[in-house]
Amino acid sequence: MTVAPTLVNDNAAALLPDPFVRWFAQKGWSPRPHQLELLARAQAGQSTLLIAPTGAGKTLAGFLPSLTELAARPKRKPGEAHRGIHTLYISPLKALAVDIERNLGKPVEEIGLPISIETRTGDTPAHKRQRQKLAPPDILLTTPEQLALLIAGTDARRFFEDMRYVVLDELHSLVTSKRGHLLSLGLARLRTFQPDLRAIGLSATVAEPDELRRWLVGQDASGPMAGLITVAGGAKPEISILDSDERVPWAGHSARYAIPEIYDAIKRHKTTLLFVNTRSQAELLFQELWRVNEDTLPIALHHGSLDVGQRRRVEKAMADNVLRAIVATSTLDLGVDWGDVDLVIHVGAPKGASRLAQRIGRANHRMDEPSKAVLIPANRFEVLECRAALDANYLGAQDTPPLLDGALDVLAQHVLGTACAAPFDANLLYSEVTSAAPYAWLGRETFDRVIDFVATGGYALQSYERYARIRRTKEGLWRVTHPRVAQQYRLNVGTIVEMPELNVRYVRQGRGMVGRGGSVLGKVEEYFAETLRPGDNFLFAGKVLRFEGIRENECVVSNGGAGAQIIVPSYAGGKFPLSTYLADQVRGMLADPARWNVLPEQVSDWLRLQKEKSVLPPRGDLLVETFPRGNRHYMVCYPFEGRLAHQTLGMLLTRRLERANARPLGFVATDYALAVWALDDMGALFKSGTPSLANLFDEDMLGDDLDAWLNDSWMLKRMFRNCAVISGLIEKRFPGQEKSGRQVTVSADLIYDVLRSHEPDHILMQATRADAAAGLLDVSRLGDMLSRIRGRIMHKELEQISPLAVPIMLEIGRETVNGGANESLLMEAADLVQEAMGDAAPEGPARNGPKVTIRGTASKPARSERQGVGTADYGRRTIQEKGMKRK
Repeated sequence: MTVAPTLVNDNAAALLPDPFVRWFAQKGWSPRPHQLELLARAQAGQSTLLIAPTGAGKTLAGFLPSLTELAARPKRKPGEAHRGIHTLYISPLKALAVDIERNLGKPVEEIGLPISIETRTGDTPAHKRQRQKLAPPDILLTTPEQLALLIAGTDARRFFEDMRYVVLDELHSLVTSKRGHLLSLGLARLRTFQPDLRAIGLSATVAEPDELRRWLVGQDASGPMAGLITVAGGAKPEISILDSDERVPWAGHSARYAIPEIYDAIKRHKTTLLFVNTRSQAELLFQELWRVNEDTLPIALHHGSLDVGQRRRVEKAMADNVLRAIVATSTLDLGVDWGDVDLVIHVGAPKGASRLAQRIGRANHRMDEPSKAVLIPANRFEVLECRAALDANYLGAQDTPPLLDGALDVLAQHVLGTACAAPFDANLLYSEVTSAAPYAWLGRETFDRVIDFVATGGYALQSYERYARIRRTKEGLWRVTHPRVAQQYRLNVGTIVEMPELNVRYVRQGRGMVGRGGSVLGKVEEYFAETLRPGDNFLFAGKVLRFEGIRENECVVSNGGAGAQIIVPSYAGGKFPLSTYLADQVRGMLADPARWNVLPEQVSDWLRLQKEKSVLPPRGDLLVETFPRGNRHYMVCYPFEGRLAHQTLGMLLTRRLERANARPLGFVATDYALAVWALDDMGALFKSGTPSLANLFDEDMLGDDLDAWLNDSWMLKRMFRNCAVISGLIEKRFPGQEKSGRQVTVSADLIYDVLRSHEPDHILMQATRADAAAGLLDVSRLGDMLSRIRGRIMHKELEQISPLAVPIMLEIGRETVNGGANESLLMEAADLVQEAMGDAAPEGPARNGPKVTIRGTASKPARSERQGVGTADYGRRTIQEKGMKRK
């Protein structure tokens, strides 16, 4: 929350109380114009969106209206009832709420304000949360899930009746998911408690400001918007891409080749933040840095699966400037103000220009001083993506995802939460719900179906009493059927459906499963733990641990053995999609040789060889290459539309190739390309027009083919499970116990089969299909791509693999990240590169580093996957060779 000096503003004295004016003067500062403008608008009763670069004092601007009002408020008299909260601050991250409490407390103390500030997150002890409801603080810093719990309390109206402001930090991050849908409904409920409530949205990266301006205020036919303050300027960041002396890998995500150079950069700076995109990458990078840490520099690890105690210790150490580096995932993306961070290293491609800008802003965190960042591409395609992201950052381009319509399963959860607080009138609740921007589209018929679902479970489930959670009273109001329903709601509130997890419990080596009371290091996914055998070593919390066994809901571990094979947990849902903006920029870079001069020589040479041996497509075209290798035939295409869209495309293409008797065997997808292999020569089939490429890539695949695949796949079952948990139809947690992931899945699968057979238009089936289209399938993006390439498909029939196809061919059968242990795979990779590159090929992959196996949700396909049903969870799919049986 740094406020750099500016010119003295004559309006400051008129808007700010004397203690604030004196505080600014003592600091040698003057309030910035946008801080005063936001204060003036708030005092006039206007909700406002503030868009300002990192370090511009957004946080202080957002709290100034609250602080000035609270400073002028009379003190509570002895014996007077406790007031409700005055200001609610909502953050997307627990770490950010804790950081704001620390940074906001400093000016409050220095000005001498009698203001109480507290956090309330999932990490807050139950006794403190209970005390907060009896004696609320003036300013409460919390998360969307805690707000949902608070408004579902029977005392919610009293708790919020004195509230004047709600401050929504990093608003762009809050609104684009189901958490944002739940939060929008909570905000609509707050407006019924306090109609004069003013909302202040803060963000540094916004692509479509008007969407957020509507989100902040209640909607009606006119679609009103909040006010807008945009702050221009800010020092341009200093961003570079590592031009390593080592060979940039063809594929993979570890960036192990650059570890010595990363470590050298850490030594040359005071404090370095290293960002990665997944938790498994964080564990690997942290371990590799400690392997070369000859100077024993204090380097820490931070990600969401670690124990809260460890995360808080790391955050405190960072704030106290005792760490030289911290390896982090998105848990530290947003707003955390550590002024002594003087370098950000992004390992792997950022996947979005806005995400990169957000992460780079963690360095210096001052508007008038440039942030310094280094991008470390993990493979050759990521070099192009990093270059596109760097250019976008200098242009100020934003690519935050668009807002989606409100989810029906989230609405069902909110309806139940509303009944938990007090009986409600459906007409009034409908008006309230449709005032929330994501639900402004909602028709009354759909709303009534959601009410019926919460009341009965829907037509197919209405005979089961357990699904009747609310009922209508004689007065026409809806209330919960039993106090137990409210209790279970509070245990299961929220929209983040994690994979089932087990606590990682440490015991002394040699004691096996004996003993309790060891420290909890964090959580791993239940599925990963079930793949382990006693004695296996895996990497977690920066330590090599030996798996002893599973006891109840705990994964019991001891110290791992030296020199053993290390397994790294693979966490579901940790991969960011490639943004459409960066994808378009990468296509443009490939098509324009004039832009290759900024690329490392080994990468530009790779592209030149591709141009010689095959072709590089124009920006809007799709290149399809076909070639034989071994006893298989391959088709590789380069849409650059992200892994999700490519996986959906792969599933649909293999269905069509199966009908064309090409006998496809499988496919693999990355963010950049898609490869399909088959027994028959697909190039010859395309030349003969059976099928033609135009027909193969026709947009009609998103009709019957998509429906048929979804009906056959188990992916919808998995999506249904999430919707059922969010809607409250299936509770994961009960008082005093918790269902295992297997129990939840079995329950969800049984209900899914019933609804699919007897009520396919059930409200949860509708929500499931919407989730699949927007999430795992990325149907809209795939549809845009198919429309764009109509009549613009380039087919290149080759006799051997092309240079551009090498990265995705290396992904086929990729089960391990090998430094030097698996010689057969290394030799195969070297042969493949030699074949593609000819005389220009290097001697082969680097042969250094330990063997590290990635195991977990992405390494062992589920049974239905192995049977050829397929799922968008995996970048690789092997099709059961039904075509071979016909011959």
